This record gives sequence, C-alpha cells and structure tokens, in this order.
Amino acid sequence: MLSNFSKTITFIGGGNMAEALITGLLAKGLTASLISVIDPDTQKLQNFAGKGVNALNADNLEQNKQHLAKSDIVILAIKPQVVADVLTPFADVWDSQLVISILAGVPLARLESLLGNNVRLVRAMPNTPAMIQQGATGVFSKLPPDDKALATQVLSASGLVLWVENEELLHAVTAVSGSAPAYFFYMFESMIKAGQNFGLTEEQAKNLAIQTALGSAKMALESQDSPAVLRQKVTSPNGTTHSAICVFDDNQFGEIVEKAMQACVNRSIELSKN
Repeated sequence: MLSNFSKTITFIGGGNMAEALITGLLAKGLTASLISVIDPDTQKLQNFAGKGVNALNADNLEQNKQHLAKSDIVILAIKPQVVADVLTPFADVWDSQLVISILAGVPLARLESLLGNNVRLVRAMPNTPAMIQQGATGVFSKLPPDDKALATQVLSASGLVLWVENEELLHAVTAVSGSAPAYFFYMFESMIKAGQNFGLTEEQAKNLAIQTALGSAKMALESQDSPAVLRQKVTSPNGTTHSAICVFDDNQFGEIVEKAMQACVNRSIELSKN
C-alpha cells in the first residue's frame, strides 16, 4: 500500500497508460493531491480533477515549469513522436528528479540528450492490461537499488514489474508482453468466429474462449508444472485436443508465433534508431 508514500508524482501526458497508472496508484492508497497531470486536453483534465488529482493545462508553460522543478518523480507518458517538442520547453527545469519514461522506442540516450545528466532516468515498457491493474512492465535503468525500488513501488501499482539487465532487452519485452495483448485478442477473434461457425452464439463463444484463457493463465501462473507439461497433461493421445494440436503443428504454429515476435523486435529496434 502507498498510504504512507509522501513523494510528489507528475505525469507529462494524460493518456490511457497515465490513467492506468494513476488509477492503480489511487487504488493502492496514494493521496490524490500528490499526483499531478500535465495535458492539453481539457476533458481529460476535468476527469483527473474529479479524482482529486492536480490537473495542469499544458498551455500554462511557466506554471508547469515551476511545478516540474519541485516534483520528486516525473513520468513521461506522451506519444514518442512528440517527445522533443514537448520536453524542449522544459529544458531548464531538470535537476535530480526521478524520471520514468514509458515511451515506446525512445532510448535512454535520447532522453538524456533532452533532459540532461542530472535526472535519474528509468525506462519502462508497460502493456495495456495495466489499465485494469493486471499489466506486465519491463524496466531498465542504470540507477542504484534505492532508485530502482522507488520506481518499482510506483510502477507496480499497475501490475507485475520485471527488471532486465540491459536496455536492448526491452525490445524482447516489447515482443513478449508490450505488444502481446494483441496476440491474445487476435486468438480470441479467431476462436469466437470458429465457435459461431459451429453453431454457438457470439456471446457464448466469447465467454467460453475468454474464461478458458483466464483459467489457463491462472493455472500456468500457479502450477509448478511448465506450460509445456500442462499442455501435455490435457492432450490425451488420439483425443480431441490431440487432433487440434496436430493441426497447429502441421501448420507450424510455433514458428508463426516466433516469426511474429521477431517482427515485433525488429520494428522496436527500428523505432529506437529513428
């Protein structure tokens, strides 16, 4: 719980991931008045203000500069393509703040060029289930353990936090978790369509497929058996499941998944270079 947490947190950007983190922080007991959001969207700001969060209009540059200079933690939650435009006006406010970036494809070196060497930088790759506090976030930083612990405390409000040993591994994190919710949603789409073709209603097929995925994920998390062993246990020789697995194997399902994830890694690397 964060009921005794006393550091101030300012979000630059109030989009979905910022809202997810803020919702999680509030659910963990963080005092709303410790949180601020800078965003140009007045409707978003009204929604945040309704939760007791300090809502700061992005147009008020001088006020926002003063606010950022006094913040303990700053979370960068803007779109990657506007990072320079948004951060350049704040070039003179950075001192020793802990800055956590959740910007996809923006490496630490790029952030250091915009923020200077005094800030304590953390780079994180969350995913969309953070919006319901069930996210998985890969994190990298060169900072000492105390700063990493502080970043973990903040980011864990939205789910699992996993630190990686070098920044390049965040490309793998992007493929395994950052982009991965879409893989499962795609699988659901196909299963629901197939269920309808077999005579189920869309609602019946949806509920069966998604509940099965939820239960399977919970089993995989809690079981001491690996996913491979769990699959083997439910796949009786010459049974119905075996028939389905054979089709997956015949069509190189494993290779398709690996190729898709490799494409995700490659694109992540391209974005980081650009």
